[in-house]
Amino acid sequence: MNASSTSRHRSVRALSAVLLAVALALAGCSAGGGGDSDKAAGSAARDQKGPSDEHGVGGGQADKSGAKKPPKLTGTHIIRSASLTVRVKDVPKALEEARAVATDAGGVVGDETTDRDGRGHERSRIVLRVPQDRYEEVLKSLEGTGKLIERKAKAQDVTDQVVDVESRIKSQRASVARVRELMDKATKLSDVVTLEGELSSRQSELEALLAQQSSLKDSTSMSTITLSLSETAVQKADADDDDPTFVDALSGGWSAFVTMLRWLAVALGAILPFAAVAALIVVLWQRLMRPRPARRPAPVLTREGEVEGGGDDD
Repeated sequence: MNASSTSRHRSVRALSAVLLAVALALAGCSAGGGGDSDKAAGSAARDQKGPSDEHGVGGGQADKSGAKKPPKLTGTHIIRSASLTVRVKDVPKALEEARAVATDAGGVVGDETTDRDGRGHERSRIVLRVPQDRYEEVLKSLEGTGKLIERKAKAQDVTDQVVDVESRIKSQRASVARVRELMDKATKLSDVVTLEGELSSRQSELEALLAQQSSLKDSTSMSTITLSLSETAVQKADADDDDPTFVDALSGGWSAFVTMLRWLAVALGAILPFAAVAALIVVLWQRLMRPRPARRPAPVLTREGEVEGGGDDD
């Protein structure tokens, strides 16, 4: 009995040790799982905070001192304009095609002028406003209406100006709002009058800024194309001219001869009055200064009947 009892106690101790080891192992796994759960919870909390909580409120990045930096603008604002000179066979037809191209692109037709030159050829000038994204497409279409003589394009970056105007509008609106708040709290008539004058001045500045913003928006959203159509070739100095012919030389010589005669006649007409006056002076001078002939003495009769001094002796 003693031997069997001892053996039974040993079996109980071994079973208790095994159970204790299993319990410790399960406790360690639970602790590890809890750590992972804490990590997942922290990650979920950070995800819920979003990027704005890490970089500051409003999406701007926060520096080391905690001050929020304004977000950077990546868009650009450019004013585009171009002028085209095209020679066509039929100006009215080309003008109608230009209107259609601008209208199909979502643009509008502005100023238009049509006249005729000294030879009776028709010529037109039209201003088109087209969206920025269809600018190059419209230019190519207009160039294809005839023979391109001249093309000028200009691009002006006004991004800084647009940003500056937007910032000033925001500040001016806040200023107007502050003045309105002061007017609501004012009790003295003098204060109200002063605040009304200040409010009127700031509202005028705000309206001027809004008008400038509208003009910039129109200029940057719509491009301007000035198209000049003509049925005659543009006068240009050609390097390779044809050699002159005999008829050309004869015509040039005759023109030079006629021009010379014309100038001689003009010169003669200018000198003729002076020549007439000079001739009259010479005639008068000759008449007044010519020496008169000496008078001969009368003949004297002598006693012998001879005449003395009546003539020359041979």
